[in-house]
Formats: sequence, C-alpha cells, structure tokens
Amino acid sequence: MATEKMLKFVTVGRDMPTKRSADDRRQDFNEIYAEFAAAKAEEQASRCSQCGVPYCQAHCPLHNNIPDWLRMTAAGRLEEAYQISQATNTFPEICGRICPQDRLCEGNCVIEQSGHGTVTIGSVEKFITDTAWEEGWVQAIKPHTERKESVGIIGAGPAGLAAADMLRRAGVQVTVYDRYDRAGGLLTYGIPGFKLEKDVVMRRYDLLKSSGVEFVHNCDVGVTISFADLKAKHDAVLIATGVYKSRDLRDPGADATGIVRALDYLTASNRKNFGDAVPEYDSGELNAEGKSVVVIGGGDTAMDCVRTAIRQRASSVKCLYRRDRANMPGSQRETQNAEEEGVEFVWLAAPKGFEGNPVNGVQVQKMRLGAPDASGRRSPEVIEGADYVEKADLVIKALGFEPEDLPKLWGTDGLDVTRWGTVKAEFGTGKTSLPGVYAAGDIVRGASLVVWAIRDGREAAQAILGQFNQAASVAAE
Repeated sequence: MATEKMLKFVTVGRDMPTKRSADDRRQDFNEIYAEFAAAKAEEQASRCSQCGVPYCQAHCPLHNNIPDWLRMTAAGRLEEAYQISQATNTFPEICGRICPQDRLCEGNCVIEQSGHGTVTIGSVEKFITDTAWEEGWVQAIKPHTERKESVGIIGAGPAGLAAADMLRRAGVQVTVYDRYDRAGGLLTYGIPGFKLEKDVVMRRYDLLKSSGVEFVHNCDVGVTISFADLKAKHDAVLIATGVYKSRDLRDPGADATGIVRALDYLTASNRKNFGDAVPEYDSGELNAEGKSVVVIGGGDTAMDCVRTAIRQRASSVKCLYRRDRANMPGSQRETQNAEEEGVEFVWLAAPKGFEGNPVNGVQVQKMRLGAPDASGRRSPEVIEGADYVEKADLVIKALGFEPEDLPKLWGTDGLDVTRWGTVKAEFGTGKTSLPGVYAAGDIVRGASLVVWAIRDGREAAQAILGQFNQAASVAAE
C-alpha cells in the first residue's frame, strides 16, 4: 500500500513553498520561503520515484536516506521521517535551509534527469524537522552512560557542533571553545537571516547546552588559553576553527577607505539584527544604505553580500564576476533570488584598480573565456581596450577565505599543515600529526559547504570514540 503513495511525478508537478514577493522580502531579513503545509509536503514527497540507485543519496555528503524519509512523509508518518533524517544529519533543519540542493541532491534526482522536475528535497527536509521541533520530538541528549573521557573542541561552527553532538550521545564530556560571543560560527555571523534565521541556530545551541555540552565563549586559543594547556586538559582535542582569513586584492587603490571584507560586512549586519551595538555599522563604514555598492566575487558569500546590501537600501547593487553565469561557483537559485530583488550582475568583468579615497569607482576590465585551465574551467582573458569605470561608494571583497597560520598563532610545534595552510589530517578520521589531536571542517578541506563540515565533524567524533574505546580495551586487558 505504501508504494501507491509514491511515483506520482508523472501526474503531480514540482512545486516549491510560496516565495515572498521581491518587494516584500527586500524590506527585512526574514526567510524568503514560507513553510510547506502538511498536505503539500506529502504531495511533493509522493513524487519520489523510489529508484533502485538513489543518486540524491549518493550525491549528499552525509548520504542521507532521502528516499525513505520522503516515503514516510508521503504516508503522513512524520515522526518516523524525522528519525530517519536525523540519524545521518546532526542539523537537518539547517541543511534544509542552506544546502545548495540544486547542486547536490535535487540536482542529481533521477526524475529531474528525465525531465519531470526534481523532488523538492530541501523544502521537505525543512518541513520535517521544523515539525519535529514544534511537536517536541527533538529532545536533549541523555546518554545511557556517562564516560570519564573529555574532549576539547576548538570552534563552535558546524563541524565542531556536529562532533559535540555525537560525542555527547556517547556520554563523553565535551567543552567547546570559541572566539565569538555566540555559537554557530558562520551559521550565526556569516550567513544572513533571509537564508537562515538566527533563532534556528540558537535553538540548536540551547539544546546542546541542555545536553551537557559546555561552551567557553570569547576564548581565543593562543591568547585566552594556550593550545598546550587546552591539550593537557582534555583526553582529545578537535580543531574545527574554520577558515576566516579573507583573500585580498592587490590592485592599485585597494587599500582605500570604503573597500571592505565580506565577512566584516556580513558580521556587522548579523550583529545589528541581533540587536548588538555595532559602531562600524552606525557610522556607515559597514552599512550600504544609500550607497552604490559593488561586490567582487561569484560564490555564495558574494550572493549573501549583494542581497544584504539590497535590504540595507543601497541605491544600487552590482556584482562583478570574471567568468560567465554558467561558470560561477555560487548557487543558481541564489543568483535568481538576487536578480529578482534588484541585483545587477556584470559577467565577464574583473577589477583592475580603484579610484578615490574614500573609494568612488572601480576600474573594470572586460574579460572573455579562453582555453580550459588545469581544473577544466575555461580561463578568463582580458579584452584589451574595453576597460571602464563602475561607480562605487562601497566595495565588498567576496573572494573566498584562507586558513590562518595555526601553528604560528598557537605556538605549536609538530602540527603539520598542507601547502595551502590547511591542517593536514587523515581522510575519514581527521587524525593530525599530533597524538590525540583531530581536525575537521574547513580548516582541513578549505572553504566549503556546511554539509561537508557536518560530515567531517561526525567522522572525527567517531574516530575519537574509537581511540577512547581502544584505550579502554587495552586498559582492561
């Protein structure tokens, strides 16, 4: 009987939750999609073909059992759907909101490839977990047995929080050290509220606290506490700092006032929305109101910046990207949302220099795509004589992030890093060159997706538990 509720993609069209109008959503930082109603979630879940080889699951970094929780949703068995969803994903309510499903699960859906339109997996995942929170199915962790081993986690972003969750479920004593005054890392201060409302992150943080995870905020390792002292305090340490060092511009005039880093800009906006005092915002330094804004970059961070500037009532917002639309790294769905809200994309354009101090213009050189580079992407080439000046009162650099030099910052010998500066860690376990020290998330793989950080954190937690269990077995012999 359950199969009768599925395979309805041939008669039921793809549908997304209602999207607020562009005029409406430009006025605030609230999420832009409404919630599915139960009947609509069941209808859309029923479109799943239940294929024998689920490419949606294969292309999810967490390998979520998507076909099964879609089948449970179609049958109205939402609590079971939630249990299946959370078995592989520590934060399904977050992934349902911010994962680039168009590049991962939905983009590889079998019925999408056959021309019927993908199952709206992300929206159903969000609906399942939001329902679980409302119904009280999401409960604080209560380990069957408390263990004496303790783990210190450096970084309260998605990798660190995912590991903390897994370790607490096993009864391990967990302390998370973070440089910020709130947990979440980029979930809290990097991603704008219109993609991820902050009460969603704080709700999960509160749950972890009530589950026995200890948080030490405003703690800068290497300053507030030495890495050596932290390592001596715990049986194992997990480095999950993320990557926060912004790539910079070296073009003439790049040090002018009014040229700012994307993370500084987004953090100021998110803090303002929390109600914090933000002098840099109030002074106009990190506030786009009334300004001609140019954002340089084509990734998801650039999309966050342009859409934030729109909501801050910039007079104009343009995004410069050196390749074309088909070759940009950011989500196509986010690009469409930005265009609807009034962002202008200037494709095949790159900065050559900046005019004025404070900045009043970007010298732009037009590009064309040449032969593919080593990665297979066509390399941008300058079109000589096609330069022009783009007016700009605020320039935001969204060029990606690089790792900080942790061995130097922490005064730590023996912590091996790669030639890119990321921590060198064993694949699948996160083991570093230092005994009892693990690493997970962007500090290992470089700037990447939240869902990959969650996977890395979960895998590192399993490896740490394996270390503890092995030690306990040896001690018992």
